[in-house]
Amino acid sequence: MAGRESAQEPVVVGRIGGAYGVLGWVRIVSFTEPPENLFDYGPWLIESPDGWTPVRVGTARPHAGAYVAQIREVSSREQAQALTGRHIAVPADALPALDHDDEGYYWRDLAGLEVRNPAGQVLGRVDHLFDSGAHDVLVIDRDGHQLLVPFLGQFVVQVDLTAGFLVVDWQEPV
Repeated sequence: MAGRESAQEPVVVGRIGGAYGVLGWVRIVSFTEPPENLFDYGPWLIESPDGWTPVRVGTARPHAGAYVAQIREVSSREQAQALTGRHIAVPADALPALDHDDEGYYWRDLAGLEVRNPAGQVLGRVDHLFDSGAHDVLVIDRDGHQLLVPFLGQFVVQVDLTAGFLVVDWQEPV
């Protein structure tokens, strides 16, 4: 991601992990915090080769530490399997507004921000973030090279969306 994401673009909030059962249900991997918030947002849009396709979610429930859901447009295991790995998104305006004064922001708000260390040296720009399983990771683009910084309070010491930068306590790469 080269710059700040448009508020009009869908926001990815999860992905389809695979088929569940024979009646077209799918396993859901949520990218929201907490994970069950995924079901509070809608309408869902499923990634397709032609863009984003709106779908209607029927029943959804927790299952084995994750979630399963019935998508009304999907009625067979084969159709569900075809969706494996596709992203789930919602319109940006479906997400609640955050109070930036309380350090609230979405990952998409950070894309494109300048990254500095505490000495003021510019390390690059935020390309994106990802969940490593243990914690979130900030991916910084530094002249075409990636610098990975754990997105933890001990390393990310300041986020200033208004001024367009964040400060990480990280050594400048050699």
